[in-house]
Amino acid sequence: QVQLVESGGGLVQAGDSLRLSCAASGRTFGSYVMGWFRRTPGKEREFVAAIGGSNARTYYADSVKGRFTISRDNAKNTLYLQMNNLKPEETGVYYCASRGSSTWYNPTRQDDYAYWGQGTQVTVSS
Repeated sequence: QVQLVESGGGLVQAGDSLRLSCAASGRTFGSYVMGWFRRTPGKEREFVAAIGGSNARTYYADSVKGRFTISRDNAKNTLYLQMNNLKPEETGVYYCASRGSSTWYNPTRQDDYAYWGQGTQVTVSS
């Protein structure tokens, strides 16, 4: 079983930065594919970024490439999402998720993520 707890959300202005954290339980955190997803008003939950286990391979949604960085500290069982140059349309609830496996294939598929956090609110004002 894996438990995930996000933190770091808040209210910022357009162009500002935020770093989200996701604290994970479980001894096998380091080997699991992890992802960040978000639900913005009026839209379904969407993929943001993913990171592999020990090889730390990364993949990003086109909309965040060059502005967001996903990383992990396996010693601390923590996943991060550094978000720079935030836009008002990125206001929403951000979730971290664990695939519960090291399988990297198509890391954007939400259905393949077995464990989810409760989400953290990010609000970007214009």
